[in-house]
Amino acid sequence: QVRLVESGGGLVQAGGSLRLSCVASGSILKIGTMAWYRQGPGRQRELVATIASGGSTNYADSVKGRFTISRDNGKNTVYLQMNSLKPEDTAVYYCNNNYRQLGWGQGTQVTVSS
Repeated sequence: QVRLVESGGGLVQAGGSLRLSCVASGSILKIGTMAWYRQGPGRQRELVATIASGGSTNYADSVKGRFTISRDNGKNTVYLQMNSLKPEDTAVYYCNNNYRQLGWGQGTQVTVSS
């Protein structure tokens, strides 16, 4: 029953930055580990990054060193800071828990031009 609303996407040039936000209607502290996923054109939805309630993080190799996931449990919000963006980062970005157990939000489109 938790609803997720992603925002912050847009059109940027390669090398640029974006900060995505995911606001949950319920307690993300209760949910536990949160995650960002993405689905690019012709690709399967893939895990980008996870963050546990206490703040420990994991990243896909493709984004390691460029993306940073964070959370504000008081605001029930998860963030994804995306730096040094590449065209291959172009995708719709979604948040969920690490087991994909919540209903998917609408996602937010990130388009990186070359």
